[in-house]
Parts: sequence; C-alpha cells; structure tokens
Amino acid sequence: MPESSTPKRRGRLFRCGAAFVALLAVAGYLVVQYVTGGSGGPGCKVVSGDGDGASYEFTPEQAVNAATITAVGTARGLPERAVTIALATALQESALRNIKHGDRDSLGLFQQRPSQGWGTPKEIMDPTYSAGEFYDHLVKVPGYTRLPLTVAAQRVQRSGFPQAYAKHEPDAALLAAALTGQSAATLSCEGRPAATRASGPDGVRAALVRDFGRDVLEPAGAEVSGSSTAAPTPSPSTTGGTGGRTVTLPVTADTSPAGGRSLDQRGWQLAHWAVANASELHIARVTYAGREWVAGNTVGAWRGAAEKGTAGAERDADAVRIVTMR
Repeated sequence: MPESSTPKRRGRLFRCGAAFVALLAVAGYLVVQYVTGGSGGPGCKVVSGDGDGASYEFTPEQAVNAATITAVGTARGLPERAVTIALATALQESALRNIKHGDRDSLGLFQQRPSQGWGTPKEIMDPTYSAGEFYDHLVKVPGYTRLPLTVAAQRVQRSGFPQAYAKHEPDAALLAAALTGQSAATLSCEGRPAATRASGPDGVRAALVRDFGRDVLEPAGAEVSGSSTAAPTPSPSTTGGTGGRTVTLPVTADTSPAGGRSLDQRGWQLAHWAVANASELHIARVTYAGREWVAGNTVGAWRGAAEKGTAGAERDADAVRIVTMR
C-alpha cells in the first residue's frame, strides 16, 4: 500500500469516529429530553372548543403554573374572565415561569416586588400565594370584568408597558376555557415524566389541596387530613385495580352563587388540571366522562375510553380518575 494512503485512511477513520460520537451525543440528548419531560420546548397544547382552529402550545412548566393560577381563581369563586386576565398577565410578566429575577426586585409569575408590599421573596415565589395576591388586587378594580384586559391588568400591575398584556389575551382565553372546565377535552400534554421524585397518589392529593384548597375538595367527596402548613392531603380514595395508584375524585356540581359551575365543568376542570400536572406528578392516565388521556402517546390527545378497553366504571361521568406511574 502506498505510504500516501495511510494519512487519508486515518483521516476517514477520524471523521467517522467524530460523526459516531456526535450521533451518540444527539441520542443521549434526546433520551434526556424524553425522560425529563423536555422542559426546553412545548409538550402541551390547548385547542379551541369552538372548532375555529385556534390553539396554543406551551411547556409542562407553564402548564403547571397555569393550572395553579386557574385553580386559585376558581377556588375563590371568580369568573372565567378573572382567570383570563391573570393568565395573560403572567404570560407577559414571566412567560408563565416562576422566575427568581426581574426588574429591580421583581420576582415570580407576576413579577411582584417585595419592596412594594406584595410579600416576602419566599411568599412571592410560591405560585399559589402570588396568584392569590394578584386576585386580591384585581377584585378591587371596579368593573374589572367589563374593562379591556390590558386596562384591568394594568390597574393591578402598574407596568411601564401597559399595552403589552393585550397580545396574550387569545392564548390566555384558550387556557382559561380549558382549565376552568368550560371547554371539554381541549388540553393535552405528552406527559413525559419530569426529573422530580414521583410521589404517587399522596403527591397528587397534596397538589390538589395546594391549588384548590381544602374547602373546594371536601364537598366533592375528597376528605382532607393534616394541617395547611404541613402539605395537607385528602385521605385516600384509592382503588386497588392498579396497585393502589388511582386517585378517585367524585365530582359534584357547584351550585353556590360564588361558584356556579356545573358537574361537567367541575369534572373537566379537575381532569385538565391533572393533565397539566402530568409531567410534574408522574401521572400516567386520566379518565372522565367516557374520555381518557394517556401519557406518552404520540399526540397526548383525549380519546374515547372504550377504545382502550377501559372498565365501564371508569367511564362514569361522576368521577375523575387519576392513575399515577407509581
């Protein structure tokens, strides 16, 4: 073999080796993204219940925060318009991320400032607290439900860019309709597990109480034990058919003047909440009203439960069933 061919062969081997290493790196990255839920890109989608083709894609992190903001609002008996205003505000201020930085001492989902009396830094970084503070200020705005969204939001936030909230109204309205239960089977996520410790049914129940509050879940048949300062959880309503991994939430209509949500709306609110929290809480499946969502399928969409051979009891419309991965 001529000596001149040896360097060329070594060069080809080197390039092949480099390409192989690059492919391994890409494969490793994709595996990590799948296992961790791919927090860097959209993994959730909400579509219009009106069939007009409107949709919004967002990340599992944003889904969790949007679900919390919505639950806090509905737990206070506030209308869907209040939730839309809150979601649009958080989309503008933090892109629905609970960030630890901002202009001057601004923090959290709504970029609230400790120096302006919004709370301590620790309190503001609690999404449930910060959402509650936003609603406390919003309901003090006279006629806020009739005001343009950007005006209502600005009365609370006093931002240097008061017109910026308006561009988020379409996406916020889609999220609010789904997460309040106004539109059925319109929110879906891939449900890839995030890099958090799976806590099973106890974690799901604790998160439900954290977001909706003790008084909202008790009428629905989910008894609560423990104190609010020690991550209270409802007592188990767990079936053994899936190894004690199913949290069952009986659904009752909210006929109070403050709430006024039908049984179907309450059920879809809880079902969509579970899907929004699927990656964080390692939820594998959610069923309600003859429909089911299953983690890990290609589109993460809702389908008829009968297509998967789900037991007839799980197709009842009087309960939301949440199956965890462990």
